[in-house]
Amino acid sequence: MTHEKWLHQTIDMAIQNVRDGGGPFAAIVVKDGEVIGKGTNLVHRLNDPSAHAELLAIREACQTIGSIDLSDCVLYASGEPCPMCLGAAYWSTVGQIYYACGKSEALVGAGFTNPLNAFYSDQERLPEQRMVPFMQMEVEKALEPFHEWNRHNLEA
Repeated sequence: MTHEKWLHQTIDMAIQNVRDGGGPFAAIVVKDGEVIGKGTNLVHRLNDPSAHAELLAIREACQTIGSIDLSDCVLYASGEPCPMCLGAAYWSTVGQIYYACGKSEALVGAGFTNPLNAFYSDQERLPEQRMVPFMQMEVEKALEPFHEWNRHNLEA
């Protein structure tokens, strides 16, 4: 199948998801011409703000292959991945990402609004000046989990 056909599959999934009460997003992960993970936006159906299509597709793909390394896979999404989904794509080292509708197109062309529109510019602010202020506090042993991680992985 071509990239266009895979994207059409995500669009069809997203349309059906809206009809089923979900959000207007869907995603699939493809490896060697096979879908190894798929997901639709279930945020409102599950009352779970992390239930984005891309996250669910990445999670299923990683479980399917038994690894968090998706470097030889392609993520197809009906809409441009948000920062959370992009983070998951980076963590899984997904090889490529193709998407059908950009965030500005969804806003301007379709009138789709969501709280993330302000999120993008907010990330450019200093942590303590964001909409939800981030406050780092120096506490004893803050680095200990990372030292333990390194010890654990050196011994393995």
